[in-house]
Amino acid sequence: MNIKISNKEKFSLILNNNRNKLDKENIIRRPRQSELSPVITHIEKRKVSYRGPTSPLILVYSFLAFAIIGTILLSLPISSEENKFTSINISLFTSISAITGTGLIVVGTDSYWSIFGEIVIGALIFVGGLGFITGIAFLLFLSSGHKLENRMITRTGLGENRIGVISSMARNIILVAVLIQIIGSLIFFIKWNFFTPLWSGISSTQTLYQSIFLSISSFNNAGFEILPDSKIGGSSLIGFADDKIILATVSVMILMGALSYATLSNIITKKKWSLFNLDTKLVIIGTLFALTLGFISFFLIEFSNTGSIGNENIANKISQSLFHTVNRTSGFSSVAYNNLENSNINVSALLMFIGGTTSSVAGGIKVNTLMIIVIATYSIFKGKENISFSNRKINSFDVLKSMAVGATAIVSIMLLVILFQVFEPHADYKESVFELVSAFATCGWSIGETSQYGAVGQLILSIAMFTGRFGPITLVLFMSKESQEDIISYPEERVRVG
Repeated sequence: MNIKISNKEKFSLILNNNRNKLDKENIIRRPRQSELSPVITHIEKRKVSYRGPTSPLILVYSFLAFAIIGTILLSLPISSEENKFTSINISLFTSISAITGTGLIVVGTDSYWSIFGEIVIGALIFVGGLGFITGIAFLLFLSSGHKLENRMITRTGLGENRIGVISSMARNIILVAVLIQIIGSLIFFIKWNFFTPLWSGISSTQTLYQSIFLSISSFNNAGFEILPDSKIGGSSLIGFADDKIILATVSVMILMGALSYATLSNIITKKKWSLFNLDTKLVIIGTLFALTLGFISFFLIEFSNTGSIGNENIANKISQSLFHTVNRTSGFSSVAYNNLENSNINVSALLMFIGGTTSSVAGGIKVNTLMIIVIATYSIFKGKENISFSNRKINSFDVLKSMAVGATAIVSIMLLVILFQVFEPHADYKESVFELVSAFATCGWSIGETSQYGAVGQLILSIAMFTGRFGPITLVLFMSKESQEDIISYPEERVRVG
């Protein structure tokens, strides 16, 4: 006889059977406190790691390691012309100046260092010239595990919104950088080997060596050169003040290095202003503003100054004025900067502070940052709540980041100046302020002798160079997470401003 059992009865039998089993296991039951008891979930805010491979500081540690290695190598007897050990403060200062692409020196690069030492400096310039963000992208490209968090951080610096193309973009940056430096080396070599020798009796090997070093230094906005002052007619590129081909080649390479791969790529692929992204438009306008300001101020202020360009013909005055304004990020010079007018020194300090483009080899607070600050300030004056430019709204978090970078840079320089004056009380105030701005902006211009400062003063300048190179972008990377809504909303209260 078949007995039909409903599904409900089956479920009841199974449940009772399971209860009997549980009773045998001496399990204690407690009644539910509420049929609708809430489920409490604790959600912790995601934090940026300060350690490990996901930290934005990983590249700071990496470049610091390169600087230490460079210091050790430069301190060895093989690195100096006199074949003797070099003091740590000189080696450290030179190493940090090279790795940050600054160009400030305390000993003559061509006279003090041996060929091995010069190669070490050139290698540091090349590695440092890849830049902080490019370094992150390079490590991601070489690593096997491309974590999304790392890619998000890299995207912020590279200006690339498509996370999937970051690895290929990192590879392209390195390939393009190397190609540009090879082309620059060939131009210098052809000019000096076949048309105008650097000096009488120079060999083709020496010419090639000089060409490669100057090309690396130019593209990476480093300002280093190993040309003998006595043979070319002055320090830096003063001996080429009349050579428009050399000045033009150096200037173009500096600009390409200071504009960043992302900007150049967007310009080349889109071709039309209307198709450029907002970042590229801001970079172009900001760069043209800085170049125009530098050219006009230098040309007009120094026009009659016999210590700079006063004795030059009009063509040379124009070319040297252009060369000056381009070199606000590199530190090369075709005139003696200690002979400049005070007003022009102030303008030069401002140009250095602005610097180049985000994710480029240049320093400073970056023209992108400056443009956002200017646009935001103008919008506030106009009473606009939304900040926009070229029919595009600028993210409010990007505005806050720009303000933070600008304010932090100003405060950092002020603190460094105070600290420097404490340990270098006899230093000329104008010279020391200009030197610190130059160091923080990783430019390399100097209106005095950096070697005149003591070990502590040189250490402070080294800190300024390293902080200026990696501080602003590190700050941005720590803020690279997308803004999150606060869990708790507090009542708003107005405060007095101004």
